[in-house]
Amino acid sequence: MAIAAITFSALLALAALGAGIPKIRLKGDVPQQLQEHLGVSASLTRFIGLAEAAAAVGLVIGILWHPLGIAAAAGLAVLFAGAITYHRRAGDYANAATRGAAMAPAALGLVSLAAVATLSLSM
Repeated sequence: MAIAAITFSALLALAALGAGIPKIRLKGDVPQQLQEHLGVSASLTRFIGLAEAAAAVGLVIGILWHPLGIAAAAGLAVLFAGAITYHRRAGDYANAATRGAAMAPAALGLVSLAAVATLSLSM
């Protein structure tokens, strides 16, 4: 179970850091889409990016100290649940043109739950 925990944690940390940095900097397509399409403010976009980056650090440290990794992965699961709610309200799951991008939070939410489970079981 330890190999799965490390794998899920590392993959999730890379995804969270890769998603968080553009949001912190407010650069690129994703922050612009969050603000224009979903109506997320610039300050909330930065906060989401900071939460993702902090979770990435927590996941990496959590490989050695599992309680921190579990907390980081659980926090990301909550963050992705919020993202799913925003996408649902915007009608992205009903629109074939936007459905693909809207599925990323759902997939990463499942990976977050898998990281919580494997880190918990490998303690």
